[in-house]
Amino acid sequence: MTFDLSDLLLKVLLPMRFCEAQRLAQAQLACANIYLLFQLLQTRQSLTPEQINEACYVDINANKAVFDSLNNNHKVNYDGKRFSYKSKHDLKGKDQLLSLIRRFSEGLPVVDVKDAYPSVMEELQVVFETHAASICGIDACAPSKCSLLFPLCEFKNVPLYDDMVDIEKELQKNGMKPATNTAKSRAMAQVHGIISKPKPKKRREVGRRTKLTNAHLPELFQNSNTPDS
Repeated sequence: MTFDLSDLLLKVLLPMRFCEAQRLAQAQLACANIYLLFQLLQTRQSLTPEQINEACYVDINANKAVFDSLNNNHKVNYDGKRFSYKSKHDLKGKDQLLSLIRRFSEGLPVVDVKDAYPSVMEELQVVFETHAASICGIDACAPSKCSLLFPLCEFKNVPLYDDMVDIEKELQKNGMKPATNTAKSRAMAQVHGIISKPKPKKRREVGRRTKLTNAHLPELFQNSNTPDS
C-alpha cells in the first residue's frame, strides 16, 4: 500500500497547521485584550490608541481585531477617541459607596463594586469595621471574600428597655397611650397577694361526632362522654 504525500499534506498536515495558527491567533488576541484591560483598570485614565501604543506597545490602530475586541468589551468605554475602564457602578468615594449599599436592601454583590475605584476594597473594610453596613459571606471579617453587602438598619441599633414600665413611660413621652399599665397591675398583685399561675389546659372530651377508629373495642368507649372524676 502506497501513500500519496501530496494528499497527506493537503488533507492532514495543512489543516492541522491552520488550526494551530488559528488557536495561536486567538490566544494572542485574548492576551492582548487582558493586558490592555488590566492597564486601563490600573491607570483609570482615558487613553487614545496612540497613548495605548506608547504605554503598552500594542498598536491597536494597526490591529483591527484587537481594536474591535477592545471596543466591544463590556468593561471598556470608547467615546470615539479614547478608551477607558468602565465599572458597573460609577463611584467616586466612600460616601457614594454607602449611598449605593443603602439602595440595595436585599443585598449588593461585592463583585459589582470591587472595581469601582482603586481603594474601594480598603474602604469596604472601614465600612464594615465602623458598622456602617453589614456583610454576609464566607468570611465576614474580609469583604474581599464576601458575597453580599447589606445596609445596616438604624432601628436595629436602638437599645430597648428590659422592663415594660420603662417602655410604657417612653410611649407616653412620645404621645402614645400604652395598652397596658404594668405598674398598676404589679401594685394590685402585691396588695392582694396574687400570684399569676398558668391556666391548666382543658382536656378535650370525646363527643358524639368524634369518629371512633377502634370500633371493634366498644368497651373502651362506654364512658367516653362522662367527665373525668
